[in-house]
This record gives sequence, structure tokens and C-alpha cells, in this order.
Amino acid sequence: MRAALWFLGLFGIAVAAAVFAGNNDATVTLYWSPYRVDLSLNFVLLALGLAFALTYAAIRSAALLFALPVQAKRWRALQKERAINAELFNAQSHYLAGRYIRSRKSALAALHLDKTREQSHPKTTDLVGNETQLRALAHVMVAQSAHALQDKAARDEHLSLALKLQQQRASLETREGTQLLAANWALDDRDAKAAMLWLAQLPSGTARRTLALRIKLKAAQMDNLTLEALDTTRLLAKHHAFSKDVAPSLIKSLVMKRLDDARDIAQLQATWRELDNSDRLQTEVAIHAAYRLNKLNGNIQQIADWLLPAWNSVSSKGGSLSALESSRLTELIETLEALLKTRDLGWLANVENAQRANPRDPSLQYLAGLACKSHQLWGKAQQQLAQAAPQLQDASLKRRAWCALAELAEQRGEQSVAASAWKNAAQI
Repeated sequence: MRAALWFLGLFGIAVAAAVFAGNNDATVTLYWSPYRVDLSLNFVLLALGLAFALTYAAIRSAALLFALPVQAKRWRALQKERAINAELFNAQSHYLAGRYIRSRKSALAALHLDKTREQSHPKTTDLVGNETQLRALAHVMVAQSAHALQDKAARDEHLSLALKLQQQRASLETREGTQLLAANWALDDRDAKAAMLWLAQLPSGTARRTLALRIKLKAAQMDNLTLEALDTTRLLAKHHAFSKDVAPSLIKSLVMKRLDDARDIAQLQATWRELDNSDRLQTEVAIHAAYRLNKLNGNIQQIADWLLPAWNSVSSKGGSLSALESSRLTELIETLEALLKTRDLGWLANVENAQRANPRDPSLQYLAGLACKSHQLWGKAQQQLAQAAPQLQDASLKRRAWCALAELAEQRGEQSVAASAWKNAAQI
């Protein structure tokens, strides 16, 4: 369609020109004393057009002729760049295939070609446009291969050279990627502080990317920066960087470690206040926090306050403690032992209600026996402990149950029964 329109347009112009020229009888008279020259106007116009065309062609030809050296230099520079690109592609391919020596050799060859290009054509390097980025990427590839080959000196040398070349604004993205690589390499060297320093140099937006946060999490865990690791894990969870089940489990384990890091009551209380409300409501977290506070000889009432939501959560499931992990179960029972020694009638009722709801649970039988013992209900205490002792799976709890039975027997003057209980405790 377009060609037809062009043809019609040219046909119209030709017709108009023919009509104009055929009906034009005008002449142009040139005087050059003593001569007179009469020329047709059509001929003059044609001559002027031809003169313009020839002049333009001559100027263009001269311009192209004078530009030939520059074009030749540009062509040679582009050929060098293609060779450099080819070596970089080879370096990347070898690296992905695990051929690190070949990868480094190809990257060094690319740097050598770039150096010869610059020496042979120092005034043409600006014609290519991306020679700086190519050079920086070549240094990065050498550093990557050297890291894989455990050549830290070569790695650090080429890393430094790459970062120096990436100071320009156009190379900021490449620089950020190089810094992330350097942070990863620091982790491989087990140098968490160096990894954190590399991450600190990143812009705020880059530092919140998933890759940067993953590196930060590993570095924080390696350097025992539990709070930093916990905050980073929460950010990663918001970015959906973990599977549905992994994120809560990882957050819980870091919260537990955070509680373990507290060395005195004040630190533990401060840590508890810093936790999210959702964390404090988790059964395992609350049990562990109360257990740690008890171990640090904290306030009994505060221990009870921290433990009560967890106990309510457990007892609401039929009163069975079997769903808890072995370590959490031991911590819960040890903490409850401390609370029961205070002869708090509220906790006595809590334990008895749970035990009635699940009368075959040996852990609840053990707790009920201790509660009765603390309230001097000797007979009932002996009955519950005698049922619990043979069935308890945890060695520590089993030993303490036999010891409690031995003490009760001694109080009643039953020395033979006490001796048998002490013997059972000693054999565990």
C-alpha cells in the first residue's frame, strides 16, 4: 500500500513538472560584455539542480574519505571488544561447569586483550562505551575463580581492582553485585564481621533485598548476634523468602536463643519485653522463658505470670503434656515444681484439674504427687508418685520421682521401702 502511494505521488510530480516545463516559454538572458547569452528557464533550473547535487555529493564523499581512519579505528576497537566478550563468556561457562582454572585463564585473557586494545588504540576506547564495565566484570570473574580455588590473595587483588573501576554512576548496579559477592566470600572465610562491613556499604534499598538479607542472617548467626538475626528473619518472612513451615520454626529457635543469651534477671526481663506479643503467646517460648527465670532465681509471681498462658494452652487440650517436646516438658515440670513448693492453691487446683482430665499421663501424676507432697497430703502424694515413677520416660524426672517416694517412706518410718526407692533412683 505504501509503495503504491509513493508511485502515485511520483507520478503526480512528474505530470506537474511536464506540464510546467512544456508550457513555460520563459528565458534567462545573461550579459557578459560584449556577449549576450539567452537560455531557457527550464535549462537553467535543471543546471542549478545538477550543480547542487554534484556539490552535495562531493562534500559527502570528502567527509566519508576523511572519516575513514576514525571508522577503521572504531572497527578495530569493536573487533577487540567482541574478542573480550567471547573470553568473558568462556570464563562464565567454565565457572558454571566447575572448571575454575580455565575460567580464571579466560578472564585473564580478556583483561590482556583489553590492555592491548588500550595500548594500541588509546584514543578509540571512548568509542566503545562500555570498556570500563567489561574490564570490571573480567576482574570479578578472576576473583570468583580465585575464591573457588582458595587463592585469597588473587581474589582480594582483583576484587579491589573491580571496585575501583565501578566508581562511576553507570556501574553502580555492578558494584552492588560485587559487594554482595564479597560479603558471601567473607562468610565462606568464616569472617562474619567482614560480611557485615560489606553489607553496611550497600544502599538502603539494596540492603533490603532478599539476597542481602540472607547473607546478613547467616553472618548474624555466625557472630552470635541473635537480635540482629531475629529482626532479619522477620524481614525475610515478610518477603516470603522461607517456606510456610520454616519461618515460624526459625523465628522460634532464634527467640529461644535470645532468651538463653540473657545472663541475669534484668536481661531476661528486657528480652521478654522486646519480644512480639505473638512470640510471648507461643507455648514453647513461654515455658522456656519461665524456666530460665526460675533458674536465675527470679520472682515467683512473675514466673507464674509468664507460665500461666502456656499452661492454659496445654491444659485446654485435654490436660495431656505428651504433645510437648521432651526438653520443653522437662522445663515445664521443673518450673511447676518451683511454683508448687510455694503452696499456691491456685496451681494445686490447676494441676489436679489437668490430672483428672488425663489420669493416665505420668507427667501429670508426678506433678500431682509433688503438689500433694507440698501440701502434706502424704497418702495421696505417695499414690500418685508410685504410679508415675515406673512410667516416666525422662531419666531426670524418673530419678526425682523415686527420690520423692524415698523421702515420703522415710517420713513414715518405712526404711525398707525407702531403701528400695533410693536404690531405684541410683540405678537410673
